[in-house]
Amino acid sequence: MQKARIGVTGLAVMGRNLARNLARHGHAVAVHNRTQSRTKALVEQFGDEGTFLPADTPEQFVASLERPRRLVVMVKAGAPTDAVIEEFAPLLEPGDMIVDGGNANFLDTRRREAALRERGLHFVGTGISGGEEGALHGPSIMPGGSAESYAALGPLLEDISAKVDGTPCCTHVGPDGAGHFVKMVHNGIEYADMQLIAESYDLLRHAAGLAPAEIAEVFRTWNAGRLDSYLIEITAEVLAHTDAATGRPFVDVVLDQAEQKGTGRWTVQTALDLGVPVGGIAEAVFARSVSGHAALREAARGLPGPSRTGAAGAGFADAVERALYASKIVAYAQGFHEIQAGSAEYGWDIDLAAMATIWRGGCIIRAEFLDRIRAAYEADPHTPTLLTDDHFAAAAGDAQDAWRDVVATAARLGIPAPGFSTALAYYDSLRADRLPAALTQGQRDFFGAHTYRRVDREGSFHTLWGGDRTEVTS
Repeated sequence: MQKARIGVTGLAVMGRNLARNLARHGHAVAVHNRTQSRTKALVEQFGDEGTFLPADTPEQFVASLERPRRLVVMVKAGAPTDAVIEEFAPLLEPGDMIVDGGNANFLDTRRREAALRERGLHFVGTGISGGEEGALHGPSIMPGGSAESYAALGPLLEDISAKVDGTPCCTHVGPDGAGHFVKMVHNGIEYADMQLIAESYDLLRHAAGLAPAEIAEVFRTWNAGRLDSYLIEITAEVLAHTDAATGRPFVDVVLDQAEQKGTGRWTVQTALDLGVPVGGIAEAVFARSVSGHAALREAARGLPGPSRTGAAGAGFADAVERALYASKIVAYAQGFHEIQAGSAEYGWDIDLAAMATIWRGGCIIRAEFLDRIRAAYEADPHTPTLLTDDHFAAAAGDAQDAWRDVVATAARLGIPAPGFSTALAYYDSLRADRLPAALTQGQRDFFGAHTYRRVDREGSFHTLWGGDRTEVTS
């Protein structure tokens, strides 16, 4: 009886396409779905793409896998994932592995990895980016788990991943939940990147007065330069598209309420727990949240605001490009800072240059820009922030005047630009000699005796605000 090198259970679009990708690369793939009709449909429609071993039951599925068994779970995150694990784990033997390819919360992955390790099983939380097309043609893959599991699983994942300059967009990220953590932050950066692009469109339309088709051409020009990326490319396509039913620009018939599935929110929540400032990502999450509060927006629509007459003049599109590039640097700097902090907190030893390398292809944020980030962390793995790298520091400095003009124009015309504004504030906060946090800490000491430290000597101090205001050592 032929054995499969790897198996996929959960044959919705992502699972089906991942199984097809494996089969297209010459790997025999066991396939299983709770609803047997999906398994049958996959084999009937795509059986000529490679070797599929369909299984009707979990027992048949496990029996069809060679040892060590590599079982990829592609179901919804949360309780459904736990249910599948509990269904299959008793059928496996020590050394076998369960691979979770969904968008799981990394804390759930840490819990599952620890529990299965006690049973002698490997649990590999694996981030997969690229959507359904990436799953089929080559995604960016971020597996966590043990080094031992990667030795058995990694070659297959590298084989089916995207390739850039011959390098697979897949690497072992680190132990337990590291893979899903990095995928979470990837998605948070994606939120910020998309928000900045949306703000650029809004400014070009309502400050520069350009039509969607004209803005599409601006984005195509940008995509031929340093902003070359998948997101810029598809933005041009969306803006150039005309709605067949109405003849209007497609962007004008889409309801302006952006949805989200949770990974951006997790990125912000985790950053708060780690004490890492990710304002750009947070503003992107909140911008989607604001867009979805239709009743609130309707109630506030009559609030006074500035006239949008006397819009931006010549050269504004170039200024927006500079502001977009600088703000993008900030978004990625914040995301990589969070990965750095998470790696230190959980002892993962994540290679930041490697993360930039595997994001260059297959994933949603793939961009020429990531080569620069890879080079920065290869030159200095301990770079505190991308903003101090020579290339990015120079780029942000060069963009500074245009960046400030764009933010000022947005404020003057009443065009919301939280991504640009927050990115600039973060940049200014990092470069400031002194921050008003000194006053904040003084206030905290006044009302709560929270103490403060001084610039001229060591120790913690408290002023007796309710008494004679002498200073005492805490």
